[in-house]
Amino acid sequence: MTESRRTTLLATAALLAMTACWGSTFFLIKDLLERVPTLDFLAVRFAIASVAMLLVAPRAIARLSPESRRHAVVLGGLYGVAQILQTAGLAHTAASVSGFITGMYVVFTPLLAALVLRTRITAMTWLAVALATAGLGVLTLDGFSVGYGEAITLLSAVLYALHIVGLGAWSKPGEALGMAILQIVVIAVVCFVATVPDGIELPQSGRDWSSIVYMALFAGAAAMLSQTWAQSHLSPTRSAIIMSMEPVFAAFFAVLLGGESLTLRMLAGGGMVLTAMLVVELLPRRKIEAEVTHIAV
Repeated sequence: MTESRRTTLLATAALLAMTACWGSTFFLIKDLLERVPTLDFLAVRFAIASVAMLLVAPRAIARLSPESRRHAVVLGGLYGVAQILQTAGLAHTAASVSGFITGMYVVFTPLLAALVLRTRITAMTWLAVALATAGLGVLTLDGFSVGYGEAITLLSAVLYALHIVGLGAWSKPGEALGMAILQIVVIAVVCFVATVPDGIELPQSGRDWSSIVYMALFAGAAAMLSQTWAQSHLSPTRSAIIMSMEPVFAAFFAVLLGGESLTLRMLAGGGMVLTAMLVVELLPRRKIEAEVTHIAV
């Protein structure tokens, strides 16, 4: 196995681990939000993640080039606003519909990559995108209507796609730590600005604090570092398809730890998303090499 192929497999594994971590938080968040306002939860979660990362690597941001700092601020802002829009949309639409629309970043990513990065997306990659989207629909949808909640959730999906494309264009392996930390700090600032007008309500129990700390350190800090490093080696479209495994992992953990029943629909939708990921991973390397485009702005 070549060094390049080994690095690509490691990057894929890092994205899958991050996506599994995200999926493990769904039933925790559902329980936590019954007692803590959503924006307050986001602000506290990313504040803890920021402090933890700064304590581990206090000089990582200082080692970034001015250009990389600007990129990280833009990417953190995109992600932070996307989090707020997704959360606001969830208050006006069903969770299943929200999950499907958010997952539409798997469609927007190749479109934006082709538009912004001038990349060529192959027919097989588009097939994987279509299969992943259909799988998300089977896995999550139970009726669908279009309104205010759906519209702002769709906007959040576009912003998530822009974040994925931006990371694919701007992230560098040697600067992944500093860029990940600065992104998390910016996300925390954006969430605090959004929640300050109503005041911040903190968790009241040790159990709630444990859930938030887990999500801050693993689904926040570690996940952002994994994504930033992995996307310095993978194309945006490939990354988006791998990350579409999130609702599959969410269903897995809901059954394993959340007490939900395994259904044929879960198996069918999850199988379609998994197949889409495998299609992309098994494509010959030369067909996806052209999609990896790094730009300087």
